[in-house]
Amino acid sequence: MSANFDETHQRFGTDCLKWDGAETQFGAPDLLPLWVADMDFRVPEPVLLALQKRIEHGILGYYYPPAQLVQSIIDWWRARHSFSIDPSWVVQSPGVVPSLSLAVRMFTAPGDKVLIQTPVYPPFFNVIEKNGRQVVQNPLYVHQDRYAIDFADLDTKLSHDVKMMILCSPHNPVGRVWTREELLQLGELCLRHNVLLVSDEIHADLVFSDHSHTPFTALPDEFAQRAIVFTAPSKTFNIAGLHKSYAIIPNAKLRQQFRDELDRLALTSENVLSALAMQVAYAHGAPWLDEALAYMESNLDWLETFMETRMRGVRMIRPQGTHLVWLDFRAFGMDQERLQSYIVQEAKVALSDGKAFGANGEGFLRMNIACPRATLQTGAERIAAALDRLP
Repeated sequence: MSANFDETHQRFGTDCLKWDGAETQFGAPDLLPLWVADMDFRVPEPVLLALQKRIEHGILGYYYPPAQLVQSIIDWWRARHSFSIDPSWVVQSPGVVPSLSLAVRMFTAPGDKVLIQTPVYPPFFNVIEKNGRQVVQNPLYVHQDRYAIDFADLDTKLSHDVKMMILCSPHNPVGRVWTREELLQLGELCLRHNVLLVSDEIHADLVFSDHSHTPFTALPDEFAQRAIVFTAPSKTFNIAGLHKSYAIIPNAKLRQQFRDELDRLALTSENVLSALAMQVAYAHGAPWLDEALAYMESNLDWLETFMETRMRGVRMIRPQGTHLVWLDFRAFGMDQERLQSYIVQEAKVALSDGKAFGANGEGFLRMNIACPRATLQTGAERIAAALDRLP
């Protein structure tokens, strides 16, 4: 049975960050939230049924992970990304961002330099700075209507004692799905400068037509052995609140070090519902995801047309992946504080503040299009009307 992505669901009153938390986050009531990166779509039906059955059993004691859990991961990556994973490479973890923080703490020392590519997901800054490391930025730039890597700058930055690079692949917020050629070039530089590559691939499954995701650990072994991939089904199937992720680590030494750190912090126990949701989603969620991607791509088509006719001053570089759109408002000449305030106060729409993604996010806002068309249309029309009122 097909999912109905046009159906709207009441999320107010469910302790939902996106909706219930918007007033606190943005300081204004009655906002339409198109900010935080979760979906306003119901979870795939097989996942809901499996969770309901497990709860109806009535006992939620300690969990013993079955072999099917890792097998579901292996089967998913083989079918979805033509990537064969050795079962020993998989390490269960408590969330992608906590795992990034653990990796920074384990594989770098206080004061070490860690490189990121801005504008980028704000927690990347936190896991570096709050652990006493230095952020080094390799700013992305726009070339032929898409964001690109400045490899010359990257080579220079990596040569100055950078110990780790955190890659966002696919990239949040600019929506790039990096090509195999780009990743190989990046891998060559990391290898040359002896830099550990840590890749956040949580959006790996949210890739639109004419593009495909290349897992970094699917590159030749010389690169894969110097890399760690962190990923999860959370963005894919809208189960982010269950906080379940895993690492893919081909290098045995790095893998054991990561396992040992999880053990030291007593983070090896599984959440019975989170693990079950991941296993069932990977085993039975592909049809739902295909429909969701088609729906979100149609949302992109609609938004692109609307912007061409009603929001001419706003530029959208169409994303190749993720359910996020990076919107350029710089033509209106407002500083970031004024821009954010204007959209909140006058349009009554909550969008993510571009400056939080790095200095080159100034003048930008991020929009989430993983919502019913009616919600997206209402938000876009509010923004367009507010911009029309500018003097």
